[in-house]
Amino acid sequence: MKKTLLFKVLLPATVVAAVCTYLALQYQRFLHEPLALDNDMTYIVTPGSSLKSISQDLNQLGLTDLPPFYLQLYGRLTNQAHKIKAGEYQIQAETTLPAFLEKLVSGKVIMNAFTIIEGMTAGEMIAALHAHPKIVKTLETKSLNMVMAELGAPDKNGEGWFLPETYHFPSGTTDLDFLRRAYQQMQQTLEQAWAERAENLPYESPYEALIMASIIEKETGIAEERPEIAGVFVRRLQKGMRLQTDPTVIYGLGAKFDGNLRREDLRSDTPYNTYTRAGLPPSPICLPSAESIEAALHPADGDSLYFVATGEDGRHKFSATLKEHNRAVRRYQLK
Repeated sequence: MKKTLLFKVLLPATVVAAVCTYLALQYQRFLHEPLALDNDMTYIVTPGSSLKSISQDLNQLGLTDLPPFYLQLYGRLTNQAHKIKAGEYQIQAETTLPAFLEKLVSGKVIMNAFTIIEGMTAGEMIAALHAHPKIVKTLETKSLNMVMAELGAPDKNGEGWFLPETYHFPSGTTDLDFLRRAYQQMQQTLEQAWAERAENLPYESPYEALIMASIIEKETGIAEERPEIAGVFVRRLQKGMRLQTDPTVIYGLGAKFDGNLRREDLRSDTPYNTYTRAGLPPSPICLPSAESIEAALHPADGDSLYFVATGEDGRHKFSATLKEHNRAVRRYQLK
């Protein structure tokens, strides 16, 4: 009788002790055992994913053999289950389940990069963006007019309106979201630069300054020459002289330009031919950098009205008179 009673008491206690020991060991495994990874991996949390679905996914991928509810319960007890952020994460090989959850809660997703190169056209930028593997394509067309309509500016010529720089973005970013960001960056940059502009400039609006900046961008790749180039063009406008800049002519030719600018091209009238028409062209001719915008709004003082490429590291020779300019042309261009 006593043996039976002792057995009835000890057996449940033994079972309870065994279960507690097992759970304690499993909990230690949960806390300290790394995921079954040989190398670092990327893990994508799609929008709307729950901790339950992620826990199950880890088991299906063979990253852990612990029951999925362990991570779910831990997430609830630590108040992290509802804080998971969508995105692409880099998971290191020694990561434990708690550390994995902290990673998803941190929102420190993998950031991709795309560089808008100064001097490229808006069309070239859109085509390059469309080819980026981490950008989600939502635009049905690469038409610049349609892009501007989607950005809420259907009546605006989109050339020039996206700021060149390197942008970092998470996977899942759409083409429209990216373009909106670059568009807003250019608006803010131009607005601030216009507010701090020099006095007595021949521009009636920030847009005209943007047009000038695009011409400066195409004329030189030398940073310190930008204000000098700007000074030449500003003085020409102030004197009523034509800008006579080849890049505007090339832009006006569009697909007709074959890489060789001919004399007849300079004589063929288009809205962008600054040899045949006075003033600025009707729109920017490329995407200008913030530095070119700064140069357009803070041109260098001086008396130069002409410049010619020297053929040496992309630099130019500046001249105040036509006689000096022709001499420079003979020296550097005609040899």
